[in-house]
Amino acid sequence: MNIDLQLQNRDRVTRRQFFGSTASGIGIAALSSLLGKDTMFAADAGGGPGFPHFLPRAKRIVLLWQGGAPSHVDLFDEKPILEKLRGKDIPDSVRGSTRLSTMSSGYKRWPCTPAIKPFKNYGKSGMRLSTMLPNIGSLADEICLVRTMNTEAVNHAPGVTFTLTGAQIPGRPSMGAWLSYGLGRISDDLPTFVVMTSSDQGKTCGQLFFDYYWGSGFLPSRYQGVRFRNTGDPVPYLANPPGVSKAARRALLDDLSEMNAAHLADYGDPEIDARILQYEMANRMQTSVPELIDFSNEPPDILERYGADVLKKGTYASNCLIARRLLERGTRFVQLMHSGWDQHSNLYTQLEKQCRDTDAPSAALVKDLKERGMLDDTLVVWASEFGRTPFGQGGDPDKPIGRDHFGKAYSWWLAGAGVKAGTVYGSTDEFGWNITNNPVHVHDMQATMLHLNGVDHTKLTYRYQGRQYRLTDVHGQLVSGILA
Repeated sequence: MNIDLQLQNRDRVTRRQFFGSTASGIGIAALSSLLGKDTMFAADAGGGPGFPHFLPRAKRIVLLWQGGAPSHVDLFDEKPILEKLRGKDIPDSVRGSTRLSTMSSGYKRWPCTPAIKPFKNYGKSGMRLSTMLPNIGSLADEICLVRTMNTEAVNHAPGVTFTLTGAQIPGRPSMGAWLSYGLGRISDDLPTFVVMTSSDQGKTCGQLFFDYYWGSGFLPSRYQGVRFRNTGDPVPYLANPPGVSKAARRALLDDLSEMNAAHLADYGDPEIDARILQYEMANRMQTSVPELIDFSNEPPDILERYGADVLKKGTYASNCLIARRLLERGTRFVQLMHSGWDQHSNLYTQLEKQCRDTDAPSAALVKDLKERGMLDDTLVVWASEFGRTPFGQGGDPDKPIGRDHFGKAYSWWLAGAGVKAGTVYGSTDEFGWNITNNPVHVHDMQATMLHLNGVDHTKLTYRYQGRQYRLTDVHGQLVSGILA
């Protein structure tokens, strides 16, 4: 290739990069320098073209993730036959060829293990729930209880990854990232997608919270979740270093923005665009985040409702209150991840503690949103990666000490925007093992959550490595039976 042709090719590439990135890259940076920083945020606010696909019922989502897998037969799906046949094996005809974890692979016994505490009727709907969940029970007429969730995953990390990203192998965008990509942001001062984590006080659950649970996968990194830390500043480097004034920090950011804009003009890399936007958001969060986590203006009765741990930083109760404050300030997707539900050997002690730690805050969040007129357009989802076996694990067959993982049938509940309140959807057999009607696969629930946000799950796609990807992969059906 001669020199003239090489120069012409370089010029064509440069022009192509320039114009190809105008909508989200150098065009934003250039306009920002001419018209001010607010222009850059206005350009970033919108989602993809054509979104939403139809009028959304939900403007925002809060996902209350219960890591480790709560036992559906102890909390949400009462099965009296397990008491009647206590210690006797669940029949082969019921178990069939169900895939179980390797911990159960060598079992010779499958002893029926009843709920460790009684159930009772709650609300006008008469919904049957465990007495270990009195506060969630008080929401019986507000929630839709889905008893027929099911998944192929039988281990924790693949199960969480599958539910949150649509694939058991890491690398796909998380649900919050997909919605951020499709629908854009609401607030100028807070991230679109925020994640907070917590654990039971005894740290009994060994599962880790991996970054890819809220990652952007192959989407640009600007769409990944922002994790608020449990210690120190919620977000690193929010405060200016000693001796650095606000004006000096602003001047530094302006200089960085100019350099990044020049770099973006040369290479057209969307990650440079993401860097520019993240610097600007971090600057704004210096004001918005300290106010967000200051509970001094919360009425005492509200604090009391969330429970005794609400003022303890990093607890589930505190995170639930921060979630409400985030939602009312314009964050679109809040993902709370709480671990401690993995009762393999401590069912009779730890399950009740987990309920005590999470029951009141979960219910308080829903009631708080309703009283503020926000529940009508906020979707609350209480979820986990799978459930736990109706048979016992370890110890004596008449009183096992735990339950194993179980993906064949388990329970979630939802409340708020567009959800049919005071209802139970789907049912399982008398052992809580097989679904007898209205199954809801993980992909079906993903499709339904997107639908409530005005998104057709088949049209929220991103081209990567030669094919179009979506959260639901090539699966997923709308669960119209849970919609109001």
